[in-house]
Amino acid sequence: MKLENKVAVITGGGSGMGRASALLFAAEGAKVAVVDLDERSAAETASEINAAGGQAAAIRADVSKEKDAENMIAAAEKRFGTPTIIFNNAGIEGESAYIAKMTEDAFDRVIAINLRGVFLGMKYVLPGMIKAGGGAIVNQASIAGMVAVRGGVAYCAAKAGVIAMTRVAALEYARYNIRVNCICPGGIETAMAKRIRKGAAPDPKAVSRISVLNRMGQPEEIAKMALFLASDDASFATGAPFVVDGGWTIS
Repeated sequence: MKLENKVAVITGGGSGMGRASALLFAAEGAKVAVVDLDERSAAETASEINAAGGQAAAIRADVSKEKDAENMIAAAEKRFGTPTIIFNNAGIEGESAYIAKMTEDAFDRVIAINLRGVFLGMKYVLPGMIKAGGGAIVNQASIAGMVAVRGGVAYCAAKAGVIAMTRVAALEYARYNIRVNCICPGGIETAMAKRIRKGAAPDPKAVSRISVLNRMGQPEEIAKMALFLASDDASFATGAPFVVDGGWTIS
C-alpha cells in the first residue's frame, strides 16, 4: 500500500474531492484525520473508512481561523501520531460578480478560506513534519489560478495565490525532505459544481467548452492525483502545479 502507516490530514474531507481522497488514502493504508466545517459530513466519511477496516477520525475546523487550524493538527497528532501528509483541499466557490459589483465581505470570505486556509494548514503541519524527517503537502489550487474566469476575481486570486504559496513552501522546506505540490482541477462534478449550476444537469455544450474529453471530471480522478503527490511515487516532484482539467487550458 502506498501510504501504509502514514498519518494524513485532509481538509474539506466531508464531501467531493476531499471525501474521495480520504477514502482512497485510507484504502492505501493511511490513518486519516477527516477535517470539515460540517462535523456531520466529516463523521460520515470517517465512519465509512472505519467500517471498511481503515482508521479515521472526524475533526471539525474552520480552516480560515488560526486557532482551528492549529487545533486540527494537534487533534490529528493526539489521535494518530505526527501527520506527515496534508491535503489542504477545503474551499468554497463564493459569490460570482464582476469586480465593480463584488462586495468586500464576499471577496474576503473567499480569500480567507481558499487562500489563508491553505497557508494556515501548512503553517501548523510543517513543524511536525520537520521533526519527523519529512512529509508531503498537497494544496488544492485550480485552473482558475491560471486562466481568467468572469465573475471570479476572488476565486481566481485565491487559487493563483495557492500556486504561488506552493512554490515558496517547496523552496523553503526542501532541505527538510518536505515536498509541496498543488493540483489544478478543471470542471469536476461535485456539490460545488451543482450549486453553480443551481442543481441543473451538466449542459453538453457547456461541458464541450471546458473539456476536450467532453465530460466532467470525477472527484475520484482528483483523489488519484492527490494520492500520487502524497506518496513516494512523486518523490522527485515538488513546487509544481499539476493540471487535471480534461484539456480545458489547451482549448
